[in-house]
Amino acid sequence: MNSPMHRALQLARQVIGNTRPNPPVGAVIVRDGQIIGEGVTQPRGGPHAEVVAIREARDLAKNATLFTTLEPCSYHGYTGPCVPIIVQSGISEVHIAAVDPNPRVHGSGIAALKSAGVRVLVGEEKEQALAIMEPHFKWITTGLPFVTAKYAMTMDGKTATATGHSQWISGIESRERTHGMRSGSDAVMVGIGTVLQDDPQLTVRDRDDRPLKTQPLRIVVDTYHRTPDDARILKPPFPTLLAVTRNAQVSGQRAIQPTTQIVEFPIADDRVDLKALLKYLGDQEITSVLVEGGGKLLASFFHQNLVDKVAVFLAPILLGGDVPHTPWDGKGAHRTDDGLRLTDVTVEHIGSDILLTGYPYKESR
Repeated sequence: MNSPMHRALQLARQVIGNTRPNPPVGAVIVRDGQIIGEGVTQPRGGPHAEVVAIREARDLAKNATLFTTLEPCSYHGYTGPCVPIIVQSGISEVHIAAVDPNPRVHGSGIAALKSAGVRVLVGEEKEQALAIMEPHFKWITTGLPFVTAKYAMTMDGKTATATGHSQWISGIESRERTHGMRSGSDAVMVGIGTVLQDDPQLTVRDRDDRPLKTQPLRIVVDTYHRTPDDARILKPPFPTLLAVTRNAQVSGQRAIQPTTQIVEFPIADDRVDLKALLKYLGDQEITSVLVEGGGKLLASFFHQNLVDKVAVFLAPILLGGDVPHTPWDGKGAHRTDDGLRLTDVTVEHIGSDILLTGYPYKESR
């Protein structure tokens, strides 16, 4: 049998993007070397992973061992606390990958289990668990969504040809991975330039190009409300948010789709105030945002240090040309020491492309 905690992590990955605002958690119950119960966090209002696993194990849970990717809760939220149910089930030992940073939990679940006589071990596969739940951890501690900047570029650093043509730089496998990234995000964001240039749908689709039933919120950062009324990103039945400024000419436009919401934000540097936008999204319990471009929007996010993670698809194509269709617009760094470097970088082959992921940080000068 594979490690029970590895199985719990596998279960957690299966529900990434489906548990908002709760974290994606997996739980496994083992007795006499056999898995007798499994569970994942259900959508809001449904039971947590540990409770699902206990219900599956039933009476066999007595004297069994529970493996869970996150500290069990000990307070009443949309559902009752998990700790009393664990204790009542007779489980004698609990392995926890990561302590919950939620101030309402943060060690209290562990303390309650120990006080009830349950043996508790913490930290098994901690790093993997943290990676799965990083959006929730940021949101629960700051009130802001976790921001991932994603783009595709050629080996000579271009995101489009000299004429602006960009479909497709990355291969089909990379595009399938992108749909997986969208599916695992609460919201997907682009700038108005991308809408005017590419007219994207920005939906999650399967291999047959059919949209899935569950979709992330589509967001257009559209300072002066220039999104055409017939843009594909506005088409029902999936929701879209147009982030405009108070200077935009919102009134007098044709009736918008019922699935489209227009929200006004303060203006900063002649653009939508991105910090205000992220604060608004966090208040709406959006825990993760995938920013897909274009160059001006990505540059604003990077320049304001609002990016938590970077995902770059590097395609084996050379385009050349004098027109700098690059991932970021703007003046750029003056010296290499001023550039934004990444830490914890991973490299993965996706078809003929390479996917680079990492976390931005600034070296101390």
